Amino acid sequence: MRTALFCLSIFCFLLSSACRPAAAPVSVSNRPVSINDVPQTNVPLPPRKPIGEMSWTTADGITTTLATFKGKAVILDFWATFCPPCRAEIPHLNALQAKYGSENLHIVGLNVGGDDDKPLIAAFLKETKMDYPIAFPEDDLTRFVFADRDDIPQTLVIDRNGRIVKKIVGFSPRIEAELDIAVEQAVMSEPPA
Repeated sequence: MRTALFCLSIFCFLLSSACRPAAAPVSVSNRPVSINDVPQTNVPLPPRKPIGEMSWTTADGITTTLATFKGKAVILDFWATFCPPCRAEIPHLNALQAKYGSENLHIVGLNVGGDDDKPLIAAFLKETKMDYPIAFPEDDLTRFVFADRDDIPQTLVIDRNGRIVKKIVGFSPRIEAELDIAVEQAVMSEPPA
């Protein structure tokens, strides 16, 4: 009887200590959680500048904007060395570059792996062939692309007039087919007058 009473008191103590209220959420972005006490979901911040003015910088320090490539279709691929779907997507991006040629399609691999990933890029490029340049996006471009989701890879397909045709998240055989359709549409779009 004493053992049962002792076990019951231990159980009650553990149960009461386990039912504490949850900790308050921690904000990980500057997106509002609520406006006038109305919960907000999927409310991306508006871009700070037009997408054509958003830029990226190469390892050599050369800064380029999307507007530089007006008249060409562009793929901006956001990736990191530690991302398996990113690695799987690279050969397909190489094939798209070969299919359409640099006169019609410009691809940029934008590394978003952070400061820890930058030292790993050289070794990554020795084992993984990339037929297009890599660079690092400015904060405004990263914030714009990752406004809804922060998964990688994220691939932005832009037509010859600088308009977004499609934003693709992830990579798989089904996504590969979506990417092919979006790139075809971007390349075949009417160039600016």
